Amino acid sequence: MSARSPRGLEPADEARLVEAARAVRGHAHAPYSRYQVGAALLTRVGHVYAGCNVENATYGATLCAERSAVAAMVAAGDREPIACAVVTAGPRPGAPCGICRQVLIEFTREARKFKVVMVAEDSRGKITAKKTGWLAELLPSAFRLER
Repeated sequence: MSARSPRGLEPADEARLVEAARAVRGHAHAPYSRYQVGAALLTRVGHVYAGCNVENATYGATLCAERSAVAAMVAAGDREPIACAVVTAGPRPGAPCGICRQVLIEFTREARKFKVVMVAEDSRGKITAKKTGWLAELLPSAFRLER
């Protein structure tokens, strides 16, 4: 598989990401909030890694879908995500939380080229809203350690 350019994210890749996030969303463990989230990452080499939220009674131990997808990516030995899709329910899309934004930044060379696709769907799985943007827009003053 050839390397992909984040600016050139093909519609087929975006659709594949959204579908992976939609599929895994149904596996979320959300007994407290009842807010199921699915996320999927596309890496530079074309692999897709998906994750869902896993809530915990202590709340602080809850794992967001985006970080779950990052963990799957790292466990597989991959390190270069170029895009992320997040799928939630309701009338408007949910965005990655601040912690997830920072975690995504850690694995991103250029946040201005990291596409984030946020999708909301209804109870029948029909898309009700979609928003896209760049990770740099979601976390404009990201913290980075100088190495």
